Order: sequence, then C-alpha cells, then structure tokens
Amino acid sequence: MTADLSPLDHLPAATTALLATAAEMDDLAAPSLCGGWSRAHVLSHLARNADGLMRLVRAAGGSGETMYDSAQSRDADIEAGAARSRDFILADLGGTARAVDEALAGLSGDLGGTRVERTPGGPSFHARNLPFMRLREVVYHHVDLDAGPAFGDLPDDLVAPFLADEITRLRGAPHVPGLTIRTTEGDAWAVGDGSADVTGTRAGVLAWLARGIPDGIDQDNPPTLPEGR
Repeated sequence: MTADLSPLDHLPAATTALLATAAEMDDLAAPSLCGGWSRAHVLSHLARNADGLMRLVRAAGGSGETMYDSAQSRDADIEAGAARSRDFILADLGGTARAVDEALAGLSGDLGGTRVERTPGGPSFHARNLPFMRLREVVYHHVDLDAGPAFGDLPDDLVAPFLADEITRLRGAPHVPGLTIRTTEGDAWAVGDGSADVTGTRAGVLAWLARGIPDGIDQDNPPTLPEGR
C-alpha cells in the first residue's frame, strides 16, 4: 500500500465491487479459476472466511475461538453452502461481508499484537494481520469468479503489497525453487539461490505467484511453484 493507505482503506470498495459482480452472475454453477470449485464454492468460501475472521476478532478480545473448528469442518461448510440456492448464497455473502468489514474496522489497535489461531493448535498470527488477510481474500477471489477484474486490472497500490506478501510466502515455503524475480517496473527479488530468472509486469508476476497464471511473464516454461505456500 502507499504509506497513507491501510487495508481498511481499501476493503469497503473491494467488498462493494465483489458484491456487485456476484449480483450480476446468473450461473453460479459455472467453474471458477479455483480448480475444482464453482463460483458458488468461491462465494460460499468468502462467506465462511468472513465468519472465521469475526471469530478471530472476538478471539483477540479473549474469547478463545479459532478461525475454524477444523480444516474438515471448513471444507464441509463450503460444500454445504455451495449447494444452496443463488438467493441464499448472495444473501449469505452480503450479510457476512458487511459484518466482517464492520468488525475489522472496530478492531482495537491494542489487540493487534494478540496471536490468534486458524484451527485449534494450528498456525497462529497476529490479529493486526486480519484486515490484510480479508482484503486479499476479497480481491483474489473476485478475480477467481472469472466475471470481473483480472490481476492486470488492479491498481498499483494493491498490486505492490500483494506482491510483497507473495514473495514472503514463497520464501517461507518448503522446497522453494531458486528464483530471481524481476518486474518490468524495476523490482527485483531473490528467492532461494536466485538461479532462475523470471520476468514480467508486476500484475503478471502477481498472477503467476498467486494463481499460477503464466500469461504475464516472459518464460514459456516457468519454474514450478511449491504448493501450500
């Protein structure tokens, strides 16, 4: 982000844009850009993500909740939601999106250093990261609907922090490939031993790192990215 913009500055507009796209889609059974998921799955996931983040806002205040009860319950809830009617899915999406935006806006700065958990005993992170996590979910999955913006349509002040986040996640992945990632805008990052060069626009590199879409980078056969990064 630019120095004077936080995730919460972007989140209301990103949420509004997502809801507008969803409302215009007639066929929620159509495939999304997330392998194995329909558009209905993506929207159901976003609703359950909102619920989970609201649990973490409460956890930062001492409730002891985790984002999800388990990975299995998360997946089951998404599947159940995706099977419901279009009207239910859209109402669920809209209600939870507005509720989580409000909850995140009210998250006290004093609680930002509190560590919260994804699942009981699972990965933990600081509550201050929750607004960025929600913004990333909304923006990325809006693209995944394949009915609105692509990564190339995102403004620079969104692309830049998402790129930095993807580089950090890649560096922390197991079996990370050796890469030097360069953008035509002049950025450069070394990952691992930096042995293979990958070049593209910022948006193109983001699409590759975030979703494995190689269209915006120069290589015909780009290196394989690790799963679960």
